[in-house]
Amino acid sequence: MIKPQKAASAAFLEFIKTRHSVRHYDNRPVSQTIIENAIATAGRAPSGANQQPWHFVAIKDAEMKAHIRKAAEAEEEAFYAGGGGDEWIAALEPLGTTAHKPHLTDAPWLTIVFAQRYGLRADNSRYKHYYVPKKCWYPGRDADNCPASSRPILSSAYPYRCGF
Repeated sequence: MIKPQKAASAAFLEFIKTRHSVRHYDNRPVSQTIIENAIATAGRAPSGANQQPWHFVAIKDAEMKAHIRKAAEAEEEAFYAGGGGDEWIAALEPLGTTAHKPHLTDAPWLTIVFAQRYGLRADNSRYKHYYVPKKCWYPGRDADNCPASSRPILSSAYPYRCGF
């Protein structure tokens, strides 16, 4: 029993090693059903107290993606102008990232993850969600944890700094 588990864990490690952040996206159209399934998968990820304290918005509209890109780039300009701190900016230098974010409009879909700090009961009373900023898994690539042969189609954005 241990031998198959070791092989499976080694295979999974090799697969995970193929994952990385990308800034270039395949711009071919992608079915809304594929996006909905990716989001449905991500929405069921483990979370603090198993509350799944997030919701997702998928954006295909070019004008809206451009609006989001403009806001994100303005925020990133401030970050790279010193708001991020010298150490953080130095850590990003080898990656070649800049305030320019064409991937936000190049990808066929832009997904935004919104944190839910609290939930609502049937009587509309609130209950707290735990570990909200620390517990969001999101699929990548063809929904980030799909086979390594899949093409990147989603660009995730975190609107907390952009005022959305």
